[in-house]
Amino acid sequence: MRPVSYFARRLGALVLLAALAVPAAAADLNIGVVNLARLLDEAPQARSAMQALQDEFAPRRRDLVEQTKALQTQEETLQRDLATMSEDARRGAERDLREKQRDLARRQNEYLEDLNLRRNEELANLQRSLMQEVQSFARSANYDLIVGDGVLYASSGVDITAQVLARLESTFQQSE
Repeated sequence: MRPVSYFARRLGALVLLAALAVPAAAADLNIGVVNLARLLDEAPQARSAMQALQDEFAPRRRDLVEQTKALQTQEETLQRDLATMSEDARRGAERDLREKQRDLARRQNEYLEDLNLRRNEELANLQRSLMQEVQSFARSANYDLIVGDGVLYASSGVDITAQVLARLESTFQQSE
């Protein structure tokens, strides 16, 4: 089975071909292409959002780094003092170390989950903002069609969605 992106590209190509097949009256179509990945990488809004995320999570990250270092120091001390410790003291120290390791691992997982959740929220907001900007630009520059990984904007003159939906509805009713 091919990945979804393959089918999305094929659908985009079909839409582009359909737009090119519009009657001669619309022969002077204004079509543009936008590289969304590049926008996400290079837009100042993207850099600003990522910096804000780093700033937001920096205190937690520093805390985790400090806890990791403290745990490493404790483990080194335990390894160094094992020979002189009583059996009960050794077991207690090892148990304490394991509990702190589990706690640190739990905190690291929570940090990563929170960071990923916030990153996804920011990315969604950024994508919405970029799409609005592309659509606004397309309207102001009188573009008829903007494509990227799919259709990003289509003027009503080239949008055949309603006709395709009507045909799909008709085909579906005939198959029942």
